[in-house]
Amino acid sequence: MKKYIKFLSKVINSGNKGFTLIELLIVMIIIGLLSALVGPKMFNKVKKSRVQATKAQIYLLETALDTYRLDNYRYPTELQALVRNPGEDTWDGPYLKKIPKDAWGNEYSYQSNDEDFFIIASAGPDGEPGSEDDISNQEDEGASTGDVVGPGW
Repeated sequence: MKKYIKFLSKVINSGNKGFTLIELLIVMIIIGLLSALVGPKMFNKVKKSRVQATKAQIYLLETALDTYRLDNYRYPTELQALVRNPGEDTWDGPYLKKIPKDAWGNEYSYQSNDEDFFIIASAGPDGEPGSEDDISNQEDEGASTGDVVGPGW
């Protein structure tokens, strides 16, 4: 401990009174340049991670809907049937604790023909249904997202 105190007193009394203004300005310029180079790449990663999170939630909803169909022999007419019983005798849920929202805080659009087909879609980053950035469970199957049907779509 005595050695540590001796070392600190040497450092404090060594004649270094601090940094000059030029040294501080150079460090600030370097930090500014680094943030200008790295910042845009990080913001792009945030957008990509939101898209991936939304795709993962759509997959989760698909799994819950398939489980619902196994119990009730058809898909539900609305997503809330995954959380509370819509009056089905064979309902064995809840299949989800709650219906998630997409990564931008919007609700998912859902449409089903009750028996063998459904579409789950997110309006994407712009929040506008029917635009090019929409995310849907039909994207991987070659359907265009412009054909997605939902409320106001």
